[in-house]
Amino acid sequence: MSKLHIAGAPRPSVIQLAIKEKSALYAAYIPIFTTGGLFIPTARDYQLGDSVYVLVSLPDDPHRYPIAGKVACVTPARAVSSRTQGVGVIFPDDEKSKELKFKIEELLGGHLASDRVTQTI
Repeated sequence: MSKLHIAGAPRPSVIQLAIKEKSALYAAYIPIFTTGGLFIPTARDYQLGDSVYVLVSLPDDPHRYPIAGKVACVTPARAVSSRTQGVGVIFPDDEKSKELKFKIEELLGGHLASDRVTQTI
């Protein structure tokens, strides 16, 4: 008698991201993703399309925002221009993500048009 093993999709990794200052939020936010996204510094190896579950805390906000995102870009170790190793996570197109994107853009206000360097693309 054979045993049947059904392999499901791997569970997404969970990342807690506490952003304490607006300057750090500006550096991490990825506005070119229409649904929003964040750069997350990490030494862990991820591949494009990997699922990640991110618990995001914003400056001066006690609420934690849960996001079930996907890895959309990867900055490897020893990247050119001394960029920080990590991943860009794109938010899904859902209400929780829209709320987080609105909150981030509200916090950043006019800084979104700035040409200051960020950790993202």
